[in-house]
Amino acid sequence: MTISSDACDGSPDQQFDTQIDNQIGGASAPATGLVLVSTPIGNLGDMTPRARQALEAADIILCEDTRHTGRLLSAFGINKPLQPLHEHNEDQRTPALLAMLRQGKRLALVSDAGMPLVSDPGYRLVRAVIAAGLPVGVAPGASAAITALVLSGLPPQPFMFLGFPPPRQAGRRAAFGSLRAAERAGLSATLIWHEAPHRLAEALVDMEAAFGPRHAAVARELTTKFEEVRRGTLTELAAHYATNDARGEITVLVGPPEEADPEDLDGQLAQALASHSVKDAAALVAAATGLPRKLVYARALAMSAQSP
Repeated sequence: MTISSDACDGSPDQQFDTQIDNQIGGASAPATGLVLVSTPIGNLGDMTPRARQALEAADIILCEDTRHTGRLLSAFGINKPLQPLHEHNEDQRTPALLAMLRQGKRLALVSDAGMPLVSDPGYRLVRAVIAAGLPVGVAPGASAAITALVLSGLPPQPFMFLGFPPPRQAGRRAAFGSLRAAERAGLSATLIWHEAPHRLAEALVDMEAAFGPRHAAVARELTTKFEEVRRGTLTELAAHYATNDARGEITVLVGPPEEADPEDLDGQLAQALASHSVKDAAALVAAATGLPRKLVYARALAMSAQSP
């Protein structure tokens, strides 16, 4: 923690206490407007005081499932009107919600668990509220993706959160193939997905086919008494879940490539550009790697422009 020299006159302890007081009494939910409220992902003890304050101050709480959120509010003795907001009604509901905000109403948005908008509804509403010049605040808290990342033992940055993989195998393999192509073009990040228990085994098989025996982790039921983080290669994890059913909320993480890729795009382009035109070099490398020609050509143009 860095404390500026003009933060407070007096001893270092007094300066530290003043800094802590400023943090505790810092930005809170706006008096009116929309507040995005993170809720526990499994352990009710992770509900923050600011989250409770935002829910207690709201005129209406927007949620994915009124029954689920109703049980959460009951656990904390909060009694507020609930209205559903999910992917099927978000566009339809947004104009009326904007009208409420213009009237000075306080709206809180929660998902079933964790941070709203992160693989959950709310993004379109937030965009509309911002475009209308109305206030948006946040009461941050638990996030399954970040919790799984710090427990995984995989490189924590950079990381890429990708929501849920496509549910069907053809779409899943295409999505994983696009990521593999991006890695050949230079992407190097820990990849994070949520996945449904009944699709986990087949998703891991498809990940192994796309990424090879790379280090990975499967985290489930985070923050609950059933919490488990299984670490290993994709080969090991795919073999385990082929014979062991998974239960609960699941997050899958795949580490970045651990050594130079023999199909490195820049390396192949550099060799091809030494004796071919940009167009011909791109065509040769695209054919050799199976990468999209447009992607390879764009990279070849960039490399050619950077050459002395």
